[in-house]
Amino acid sequence: MLHRWGVSDGVASILEGAGSLSLLAAQIVYLSQPLLNGFVSGRSLKALAQLLEDPAKKQAFVTLLRETPFSGSSA
Repeated sequence: MLHRWGVSDGVASILEGAGSLSLLAAQIVYLSQPLLNGFVSGRSLKALAQLLEDPAKKQAFVTLLRETPFSGSSA
């Protein structure tokens, strides 16, 4: 979805530059789950928080964002 929206490079840059603030962001995601559940699934929020907590997962996601070009249709 990030590729489709054209924000994958920006998100990758933010994740790379966030450093230890990623842990704080993960805690914010956990705390805001009750408020965000109407917009985003609880499972997705948990996955995002776990990604932000784990430096290896975060780096793998950044690599995926940087290497995988979007090739879907614009329909």
